[in-house]
Amino acid sequence: MTYAEAGAERSAIGSGLVLHGIPKGASIGLYLINRAEWMVAEHACSSYSYVSVPLYDTLGPDAVKYIINHAEIVAIFCTPDKLQTLLTCLPELPSVRLIVVVGGLENSSFALPGNSGVETVSYSILKTQGQSDVRPFIPPLPEDVATICYTSGTTGTPKGALLTHRNLIASTGGSSTFTDLTSSDVHISYLPLAHIYERANVILMTHFGTGIGFYQGDILKLMDDMEALKPTIFVSVPRLYNRIYDRILSTVRASGGLRERLFNVAYNAKKKALDRGKTPSPVWDRLVFNKIKARLGGRVRVIVSGASPISPEVIDFLKICFGGNVSEGYGMTETACVITSCREGDPLSGHVGAPNPACEIKLQDVPDMNYTSDDKPYPRGEICVRGPLVFKGYYKDEVQTREILDEDGWLHTGDIGLWLPGGRLKIIDRKKNIFKLAQGEYIAPEKIENVYQRSKFVSQCFIHGDSFNYALVAIVSVDPETLSAWAKSKGIKHADNLESLCKDPVVKAAVLADMDAVGTEAKLRGFEFAKAITLVHEPFSLESGLLTPTMKIKRPQAKAYFAKAIEDMYAQIAAQGESNALKGL
Repeated sequence: MTYAEAGAERSAIGSGLVLHGIPKGASIGLYLINRAEWMVAEHACSSYSYVSVPLYDTLGPDAVKYIINHAEIVAIFCTPDKLQTLLTCLPELPSVRLIVVVGGLENSSFALPGNSGVETVSYSILKTQGQSDVRPFIPPLPEDVATICYTSGTTGTPKGALLTHRNLIASTGGSSTFTDLTSSDVHISYLPLAHIYERANVILMTHFGTGIGFYQGDILKLMDDMEALKPTIFVSVPRLYNRIYDRILSTVRASGGLRERLFNVAYNAKKKALDRGKTPSPVWDRLVFNKIKARLGGRVRVIVSGASPISPEVIDFLKICFGGNVSEGYGMTETACVITSCREGDPLSGHVGAPNPACEIKLQDVPDMNYTSDDKPYPRGEICVRGPLVFKGYYKDEVQTREILDEDGWLHTGDIGLWLPGGRLKIIDRKKNIFKLAQGEYIAPEKIENVYQRSKFVSQCFIHGDSFNYALVAIVSVDPETLSAWAKSKGIKHADNLESLCKDPVVKAAVLADMDAVGTEAKLRGFEFAKAITLVHEPFSLESGLLTPTMKIKRPQAKAYFAKAIEDMYAQIAAQGESNALKGL
């Protein structure tokens, strides 16, 4: 589909909504995974002064029902599978007047049973209706709300962030000043469009006229989609990059002999050249790295990481193995995404770059955590942001709005940062999720979890502690392939039975030892080490209620879910303490 064709379809869909009597300023729900119709519908909303409200595909019916009612959504675009979800709660959705079904029912238009007052029409019929009577655009003002972007958060009901057209354009416009894209580039859209990260990505791609391809809907088939599309831009999250890193190194180690030595020689030679700011010899790509590049389709020249911290080791690994421009960014829903981003050619890793030109940043002292602007060698504090990319507030929630936005317009992110030379920002801690141990030490669990996820055995990690205990404990979701391969190499009989491996005390000791080694390398303080772990073979997931749609751990829910394991680990620590005391006698 060309941009001209997409524009014409946008006009038809917007006109169709007008013809169905949807008033200016109405909230329009988007309840479908990434696909062309999602973007066309959103552009129709922008062109005809509607407010788009993404409904997370993974939020579940209760949260979806809450958002529809809270935002007073009038029309909803959805796929047939989501239609069934909506039908089950339709009597409890009084604001809904129109449901547009995308795919599956392309030539159908039917009334719902009973006196629901809700009309259902297929996307293709709505488009045809609009094409027959194209209406002029109803352009919004910069300060008009463009979208209500709901964030699930780690506790409570979803919060609706009000983002204006000015917010979205300021954020992505600022990003465009340090992004070198062209109409010949290709982006693969698979991160949820309901999340601001991918929304900002596709707005930026549209600005540059870049081609956008959509994955087939199954994340397990993403590499097949990459091979078919051959994108030049790959935007992802640390969890996937960590997996790529682990898989490549595992494959290299398994190959052994000459292949492993050749990889190491090529890797070290390329790293040395990059560290010196020089262009590495192309021979290493021809001999080693082009085969690795082929895993992402073979044409990727821009790699971006965001949504959560990524280790410098993984960033450097991506630069060496895939070449091109590899960078990390930092942002949040409340700033329409990008707050900072690394600039192309920056040889330093381990930071999130310089400020977006559309905002200013200050670090505010946090005395309770001993972070101040007078700290040496670098000033430290809570990251605060101000500028045209900062949102208007949370919809119908003045209390939480005042908690995050102060009277001078500064947005308090809850993240702790420090300024490195050259105006680079480094995220070092988290203010909001800190807790105290019994001895009074403050703990930032997310920082420790990010360290432990560098262990080859760890896929996901949940750190727990409280003011009643002196030590931390951890729930570890293991990496199945790495753990099984290790168990086979050690001659463990049940190496193919992941559940049995997780219960094996020898395996548990080996995983804890590797985590300790990673923690020592990262210079964790003594009280930041987990003193006991529980291994689980099932990943933390949205379905289990342990993760938010942006893949952050829901801490209260995880604490409740693993309550028995946490209790057992503290009993184990107490028993070990008593045993050591008896030995002392």
